[in-house]
Amino acid sequence: MTVPSPSAAIPSSHASTCNIAAKLPEVAELQPDTTAIAYPLRSRAPDGTREYASYTCAELDRESDVIAAGLEAHGIGRGVRTVLMVKPSLEFFALTFAIFKAGAVPVVVDPGIGLSSLKTCLAEAEPEAFIGIPAAHAARALFGWSRGTITRLVTVGRRWFWGGATLEQVKAKGRERLPYQMARTTPDDVAAILFTSGSTGIPKGVVYRHGNFVAQVEMIRRTYDIRPGEIDLPTFPLFALFDPALGMTTVVPDMDPRKPAEVDPAKLVEAIRQWGVTNMFGSPALLNTVSRWGAERGVSLPTLNRVISAGAPVPATVMERVHTMLGDQAAIHTPYGATESLPVATISSREVLSDTRARTDEGAGVCVGRPVEDADVCVIRITDEPIPTWDGAEVLEADVVGEIVVAGPMVTREYHGRETSTRLAKIAD
Repeated sequence: MTVPSPSAAIPSSHASTCNIAAKLPEVAELQPDTTAIAYPLRSRAPDGTREYASYTCAELDRESDVIAAGLEAHGIGRGVRTVLMVKPSLEFFALTFAIFKAGAVPVVVDPGIGLSSLKTCLAEAEPEAFIGIPAAHAARALFGWSRGTITRLVTVGRRWFWGGATLEQVKAKGRERLPYQMARTTPDDVAAILFTSGSTGIPKGVVYRHGNFVAQVEMIRRTYDIRPGEIDLPTFPLFALFDPALGMTTVVPDMDPRKPAEVDPAKLVEAIRQWGVTNMFGSPALLNTVSRWGAERGVSLPTLNRVISAGAPVPATVMERVHTMLGDQAAIHTPYGATESLPVATISSREVLSDTRARTDEGAGVCVGRPVEDADVCVIRITDEPIPTWDGAEVLEADVVGEIVVAGPMVTREYHGRETSTRLAKIAD
């Protein structure tokens, strides 16, 4: 169970516009010519290296301004719940930042959960707008996704038999409305609805507020000492959205993010070496595939200083194999948390391999590390009954099994359209 801290505050620098996208124009002003996003192409340069399409920080800022202005002209503005179904691409990142800049609310559902669950999630989210590639629009029309609520359509690519606008038409409208003024969102304004994986039940739409995202970025920066100028290879696209706020360049990997275990390790290694990647996010399944391939070939990746993995426990054997590819000072970090609250705790592979691994092998369970700064974590007695206030929670002593509860600025307050939101709101008060 996760609950927000009622006293959580956003730094005063975010008081006027608290929005994850607000960092982009700041970075664009400081380092306009730095590569923000690099997307792999099929072609290769004469020297054999992979060619990339890219946006500089200034270009990404301008393109997302144009799209944001155009979206508002088509009725996709502040508070409008918007489904985005576009493959990882330059357009995907420009659209995502544009949606945040316009103050619209992206609805994010993992397509890997299956068509039936996907339809259920979208029905629950009640989106008003749908932005997608032609195949996504065709599926929306065929399966009747949110037929009763979606009234605004944007097609990224060729529009077929449905209505609405194309992305090019949106941009044409946007250019007429420049210069663009970003929506003034507050920490308490809804920023996004992210659906859980459904691994422990029916997927739930977690309501993120702008204050949650801003706090998350700051906690990740401090926890992992991420510095401007780093190069990131995020194998889960949404994690790349934090990169501009952290001052990092995003190198989009050549892979299907829905099938991380089936990644081609050679393509990832090539990108890491070509760009001098310093940071990579990868699921345990992806790291298992890449580390097996790399260990067999004696692959060395000296620029990769930090690997972050989440979503499931990372076996110690996988950590060992990854370490054979990294430099002496590098480490794998495994943050613990949930869609409702991330991060909660973290631990380094160095501590796992030198200490906790032995206790895990003895049956003590998997150590998830220590709480991150600003996360207030305790263990209370397990109950299926509602807990009206914090005073009603019985905090347990050490070495007693119970339920983990978390408070902090990164903790979300509610699920969209669920009775559970009432319970969480009462606890937060």
